[in-house]
Amino acid sequence: MTIAMAVCFTFTSCGVETKTSYHVYDTSDQLGLSSSENISTSIPLFASNLCLPVLDDSDQSLAPDVAATAYSAALFDETTHQTIFNYKMTERVYPASTTKILTALVALKYGNLDQNITCSKEILNIDSDSSVAHLMVGDTLTLRQLLYGLMLPSGNDAAIAIAEGVSGSLEEFVNLMNQEAQSIGATKSHLITVNGLHDDNHYTTAYDMYLIFRAACEYDDFIQLISAKSFDASFTGADGSIRQVTWNNTNRFLNGKFNTPEGITVLGGKTGTTGEARYCLVQLSTAQNGDRLISCVFGADAPYNLYLDTSEMLKITNP
Repeated sequence: MTIAMAVCFTFTSCGVETKTSYHVYDTSDQLGLSSSENISTSIPLFASNLCLPVLDDSDQSLAPDVAATAYSAALFDETTHQTIFNYKMTERVYPASTTKILTALVALKYGNLDQNITCSKEILNIDSDSSVAHLMVGDTLTLRQLLYGLMLPSGNDAAIAIAEGVSGSLEEFVNLMNQEAQSIGATKSHLITVNGLHDDNHYTTAYDMYLIFRAACEYDDFIQLISAKSFDASFTGADGSIRQVTWNNTNRFLNGKFNTPEGITVLGGKTGTTGEARYCLVQLSTAQNGDRLISCVFGADAPYNLYLDTSEMLKITNP
């Protein structure tokens, strides 16, 4: 049985505590939660501030290009706690660099933003065509700086430096990532790498990534990270000299390469791309009425379609 989120009820009798639980992925349909119309009235006992997984796909006419060009997609209204759009939101997908949302969440939770981290030779252990923050062995940066290098240029080298700096080893950091995913209900996810480089056993779902992203958005520092269009970093190199690097955000809504839908304000998010995952984007926006929206698109077949799919979903909120 796959568990998305366990909800426990506790009963006490004769000094013996018994817990009964049910699981949202497995029982949403049975409980009448398979459509967003039922969500607001059916969940007072649990997760009243959480959008629930919808097991039946939305009317595809609301965003017709999504099903044609993406593996999976979903749109959640964090203000009304409703799932607005769903296309295969609980099916397994490869997350690519959207993995770094969880990397950042774990770093923010367990690390110290002002701690200094020196890059080891491990940062070289990435694919030659990887997205990087252009770090060098021996560079010393703060965790805060490394997080910008992680989230803006999607630096796979920055992810490794963060993991080693926070946990001492990649293995221990990955353990923390999986523990954190489980603790927030993202139990259809399994992480192998800290940066999202492909592994067949490294996967998630659109709904799990929604849970991970919303947890990260509880940190003001995370919102600052994803909303920055660029960041200038100044740090010490291995030889003691000062190195300066500018990192630019890869989100095309933020960098002006794709028009934001009318009435929508994009606050930021995380892109991801590998050959297996194709093109992915998890994003926080606000609607014209002020509602906070989280959109997820996984497996778009081209960069343009990734932003088109996201745009089509967001337009649903401003009919």
